[in-house]
Amino acid sequence: MSELPLKSYIAGKWTAPLSSVQTFEAINPATEQRAALVALCGPDDVDAAVAAARAAFPAYAALPLEARIALVERLIAVFERRYDEMVTAISTEMGAPHDLSFDAQAECGPGHLKETIRAARAMAWERKIGETARLVHEPIGVCVLITPWNWPINQLAAKIGPALITGCTMVLKPSEVAPLSAQLFAEFIAEAGFPAGVFNMVHGTGAAIGDALTGHPEVDMVSFTGSTRAGIQVAKSAADTVKRVLQELGGKSANVVFADAGLEAAVTRGVLHCFGNTGQSCNAPTRMLIEASAYTEAVAIAAQVAAKVQLGDPQASGPHLGPVVSKLQYDKIQRLIQTGIDEGAHLVAGGTGRADGFERGYYVKPTVFAGVNNQMAIAREEIFGPVLVMIPFADEAEAIAIANDTPYGLAGYVQSGDLDRARRVAGQIRAGSVHLNGAGQDYCSPFGGYKQSGNGREWGEFGLHDFLEVKVINGFYLA
Repeated sequence: MSELPLKSYIAGKWTAPLSSVQTFEAINPATEQRAALVALCGPDDVDAAVAAARAAFPAYAALPLEARIALVERLIAVFERRYDEMVTAISTEMGAPHDLSFDAQAECGPGHLKETIRAARAMAWERKIGETARLVHEPIGVCVLITPWNWPINQLAAKIGPALITGCTMVLKPSEVAPLSAQLFAEFIAEAGFPAGVFNMVHGTGAAIGDALTGHPEVDMVSFTGSTRAGIQVAKSAADTVKRVLQELGGKSANVVFADAGLEAAVTRGVLHCFGNTGQSCNAPTRMLIEASAYTEAVAIAAQVAAKVQLGDPQASGPHLGPVVSKLQYDKIQRLIQTGIDEGAHLVAGGTGRADGFERGYYVKPTVFAGVNNQMAIAREEIFGPVLVMIPFADEAEAIAIANDTPYGLAGYVQSGDLDRARRVAGQIRAGSVHLNGAGQDYCSPFGGYKQSGNGREWGEFGLHDFLEVKVINGFYLA
């Protein structure tokens, strides 16, 4: 690793901060050693990046769609050629095990970009509406993209792809906690040959430059992924300039398991899904709701599954989990596990303290709580670690009521041998996506949530819409 601080990328050049001399140490969560040193930007750097994006916008927006697609196809080619570098970067910066990083985390980059191209080619960019009017879609303008550390390339590609395809220019602020993948992505952009100023990246903390970005009068749209608390601040900051704000925020998703679901498979799948990415996914099924007649058996299965989960080195291949991303995150998870114990929940796997066999690294014990009710803190707060709570329900109506009794609405899960019932329950869960009997989600499907899980949708054709303005030209077809 270079000892030199990572630079930002503004107007087609790698740049040091204009006035700030502050740096941030990004820590490898497996070793607790420095993974990167980041040069932190200030508001003057934000001004420079936004100015570069504004200057580049007219010419880039005027490029034909196929010319923009050709640039993104070159970006995909660079990404795929340097794929292994990205896999290593993600494992190093946020602890995703090698296989998860290779198969899912890094793969989201080309996956999203290819789907965005497909959706753009299928979209009707202009069409007749009514008798005399022409409906057209135009790029919204300069976009600020703020991304998190937990699925870093997923969030970068899901925002940058549609911005590039629609003709927008942008300023990216990646998480300073996990900067290596964003730095590589910026290198890929540069190598692909995008015009200077189309893509800009500033490293910095939310406290130092968040408001400068989201409240900037020359920014037309903000796309933010992160916590609900931070999302509220983003919305307030953006309000004075009445810009569009797209948010993908927190979640506390319910996994409703009926007794006829094929209990061992359904519970096993649910536990492993909750623990996937070491529990650091906003749509993780962290509340497992079990039909009362099967509750005792389901708890026993969950305890057995959790006990067999292995932890290990993120750089190694295998099905193990890695550490959580930081000491801050580790400490928060420990506090909430202790809260669950104090609330009277029954700890059937895991618990507080560093995972056995690890003297270094932010390794959390895979933890399962039984005897939980939906008013406990561990059932309401987003823990963002490998912690599952199990809640019994008496019937279908109570399952739906518990599932919806949350300020969030990002995802839901239903397991039942009766597909009609599964569909019926899915239709009543207030969430942006619902998964039946272990079904996954394709890149073409919309991703986003209800309530305090955010607004707007990302991925595929739905990801294009928030980066576009809709214009109607009345009288276009008059003779």
